[in-house]
Amino acid sequence: MRTLKQIWGFLNERKLWWLSPIIIVLLLLGGLLVFSETSALAPFIYTLF
Repeated sequence: MRTLKQIWGFLNERKLWWLSPIIIVLLLLGGLLVFSETSALAPFIYTLF
């Protein structure tokens, strides 16, 4: 959580709001990959890619 707070502080200080959607999408894709490795839904999620 500390790293996320630092990134948020950096974006807020430098007014780089256009980077926030990119970071959110990357975090969601990373979460999807972690979830797909450990669940029974993995074969169905892999068909999306």
